[in-house]
Amino acid sequence: MTPGLFLRALFDRAVAVADPMRSLADHLPPKPQGRVVVIGAGKASARMAEAVEAAWGPCEGLVITRYGYGRVCRGIEIVEAAHPVPDQAGADATARMLEMVSGLGPDDFVLALISGGASALLVAPVPGVSLAEKQALNAGLLASGAPIDQMNTVRKHLSRVKGGQLAAAAYPARMLCLMISDVPGDDPAFIGSGPTVGDASTPADARAILDRWHVPVPASIAAALRGPSGVVPPGDARLAHVTNHIYAAPAQSLAAAAVMAREAGCDVRILGDALEGEARDVAQAQAALAMQVQAGMMAGDAPVLLLSGGELTVTRRGDGVGGPNAEFALALAIALDGAKGIHAIACDTDGVDGAAEVAGAVIGPDTLLRGADAVAALARNDAHSYFAEAGDQVITGPTLTNVNDFRAVLIYPPD
Repeated sequence: MTPGLFLRALFDRAVAVADPMRSLADHLPPKPQGRVVVIGAGKASARMAEAVEAAWGPCEGLVITRYGYGRVCRGIEIVEAAHPVPDQAGADATARMLEMVSGLGPDDFVLALISGGASALLVAPVPGVSLAEKQALNAGLLASGAPIDQMNTVRKHLSRVKGGQLAAAAYPARMLCLMISDVPGDDPAFIGSGPTVGDASTPADARAILDRWHVPVPASIAAALRGPSGVVPPGDARLAHVTNHIYAAPAQSLAAAAVMAREAGCDVRILGDALEGEARDVAQAQAALAMQVQAGMMAGDAPVLLLSGGELTVTRRGDGVGGPNAEFALALAIALDGAKGIHAIACDTDGVDGAAEVAGAVIGPDTLLRGADAVAALARNDAHSYFAEAGDQVITGPTLTNVNDFRAVLIYPPD
């Protein structure tokens, strides 16, 4: 197997382990008696709903997922909407979901299915803020380079559903929320902007984030962030009947890839499952580490594999087509400058890097020889175009799960 195919196999293994059809049923209780309502949002939510019905049979409910990520369910309605910038389909479905859970009683049971992507798919702007203004804000946050937890803090205080408000709407019904984590640190408050989790942040915190990352906002959003927030604080009585449980996370996928690599004879070193930072900066650091590791190897040593996960960011500088994984891969190739014996893959486990229908890319010693000017492509954030020309894109289609970024750097000893 070539290095590129081996790295792709490791990525495929990481994705497969996070497939809800393989693991969700183990975390379901017996189906409760009485009325059961299934709700959810995220890129993996339709697959999660499919897994629920495989275990419980047809259920009443509504789940919102990304366009192209729908599944056929027998009872649960699946609505597809836009991600990463929300659209009217998501707003309409969110309004119906809030109506569905309102008026439930203490004998009713709500199963919530939340995965990465729910922040954009659950759309219910606060009064005075239009959908178009929320769309512009999302686009501005995505281009700013702000980390995901800070983006989600802003989103919560401009929403009627995030920051525990979905759970509050369902009170006094009992609720179990099963989550797939796509955030560094696996904090449930930031998975999908925590629609079932209390949050202690304030509108002042949101204003400070917008100022720090130089995100312009219209007067309506500025006014909304000067007023009271609907975000539900931790300990609020309306959250007393809610249990939140993360059942799949990046660490599990990295561990599965590590087992596969060790079985193939690699010396595996996991750098962490919660790496954050500017994609090109992290790439430079990992390139330096890879060359340092190779310099300390002897001929005949086992290959070394550096594994990492997390969520990197991109500050938009140009008008190209890219995403954090492709940008990482391109910056890594530039920093390695054709170093022999070093190969890598960087992909998003949901199959979508940025807004492109591309998971990421693979690189090797000849990457810079197969595309146009790599430095210029990086400068204009055009990594996807570069790898399309080089033939090094990883295209998976909808993976139906999301445990965030997967990066692997494979280092062979010097000849």
